[in-house]
Amino acid sequence: MSKKSLSPAVVILYTFFVMGFCDVVGIATSYVKESFNLSETVAGLIPSAVFVWFFLLSIPVALLMNKIGRKNTVQLSNAVTFLGMIIPFISYTLPTCLIAFALLGIGNTILQVSLNPLLSNVIKGDKLTSSMTAGQLIKAICSLTTPYIALFAVNKLGGWQYIFPIFAGLTLLSGLWLMLTQIPKEERDTKAPASFGQTLKLLGDPAILMLFLGIFFVVAVDVCTNTVAPKLLMERLNLPVEKAGLGSSAYFLGRTIGAFLGTFLLMKLSSRKYFFWNILAAVASLVALLFVKNQIGIVVLLAAIGFFCSCIFTIIFAAAMQARPDKTNEISGLMITGIVGGAVVPPIMGFAADKLGNQNGSLLVIGLCMAYLVFCAVRLLVKTRKAE
Repeated sequence: MSKKSLSPAVVILYTFFVMGFCDVVGIATSYVKESFNLSETVAGLIPSAVFVWFFLLSIPVALLMNKIGRKNTVQLSNAVTFLGMIIPFISYTLPTCLIAFALLGIGNTILQVSLNPLLSNVIKGDKLTSSMTAGQLIKAICSLTTPYIALFAVNKLGGWQYIFPIFAGLTLLSGLWLMLTQIPKEERDTKAPASFGQTLKLLGDPAILMLFLGIFFVVAVDVCTNTVAPKLLMERLNLPVEKAGLGSSAYFLGRTIGAFLGTFLLMKLSSRKYFFWNILAAVASLVALLFVKNQIGIVVLLAAIGFFCSCIFTIIFAAAMQARPDKTNEISGLMITGIVGGAVVPPIMGFAADKLGNQNGSLLVIGLCMAYLVFCAVRLLVKTRKAE
């Protein structure tokens, strides 16, 4: 990375921290449920207010990005997120909270689609995957610290909702910093602008379809593992839900450490070989998890799955952008649409657990998702060897 590209890269990487704000919905759901005495069913709609937008808006945002540029699209996400974070602080009611979470989801969708392509404006070639992994590390740090920021707001500021102006301030910093930073502009094809249908037609390319499904299933693995982690401890060790949260914490810790190491290792190692060996190790950890019954073993294996899967999303994402560099914006929109895998597969996992009568059914569904990722890794390796 040249000195000239260092400053733009730093501000873009900082903005990955803003991307992590969507994970506030996890802790926020409990606080909102308690504040307004909601039922479990109504409280369960809060995460949907955030994540439904990934499916609805990803491709339209990619098309908008073709018209207004990547930097302007990121700035649009900052504006929407800032607005969403201000509303519930001004008026803390259930409707304003739902509006805030919807705006947070819209802003996060815009950011997820536009930020990686913007990073490619300043980072080229093999270093792109490593830089994207660094961005995911920063996002993971935000996800890890969000519960503690909420706790600080409760204990020191008088209420959990004070997390909103904190996030608004951090978002404003991102917007101002990005506004003052000169970033090389990408070339935009104004003669033949893409359409929604043309973007979907990219899935007709077998390589793009394979990578899209890779995103679908790796996000499914992430959401499903995070969901099943406390359930395993509750089922096998009869732990209360408060202590069973250790499983999710171990998983996220493994992801954070894996993203940290991956940032450096991917600078020196082949990303596709790294993908292959890590997904095999993740499968081995999952198989072991089917049989382990003690707390230490379960926690360690959950952390191992998080560790070995931590870089797969960025490796697949980068491979997709590099496969069609002329369609980076559209590819980004397609790949982010694949995040819907995190909404589609968990109900299937729950159905399997009910059928088997235990969480091994959930693990088997996760295993099927991982099996596809093994296939994807092998195909990428074969393609690399043919190119050599």
